[in-house]
Amino acid sequence: MAAQTKIAVVVRKDLAAWQRLNVTAFLTSGITAANPGLVGEPYADADDVGYLPLLGEPVLVYAATTEGLKQVHRKALDRELRLAVYTADMFRTGNDEDNRAAVRAVSTADLDLVGVALHAGRNAVDKVCKGLSLHP
Repeated sequence: MAAQTKIAVVVRKDLAAWQRLNVTAFLTSGITAANPGLVGEPYADADDVGYLPLLGEPVLVYAATTEGLKQVHRKALDRELRLAVYTADMFRTGNDEDNRAAVRAVSTADLDLVGVALHAGRNAVDKVCKGLSLHP
């Protein structure tokens, strides 16, 4: 049965490759932490070697311009959807406490977003991400 929800990560397209991957990993961890029920069962191979569980539904990664990210952020907030955010200031910190302080220091409208992630109903995510292309 297809999942009724969807996970979307939107990353600013002009970031360096390592930054896009880093932002995607951090944002996905936020969705997972906030929604532990999305995690499936542990894996095992034919030799009975165990592996960690993974998210039980796909993660769609989109690319956006700075303005596109702001629009996604605004649309999600207007729909009262919970978001994970990653700002440019977070590249200059080295720990979670400083990351939170970097976000806290800036008003919502002035966040220098480099990525956002959301988990919601499929239709809600589609509306928020309308017009975006999947990340190449």
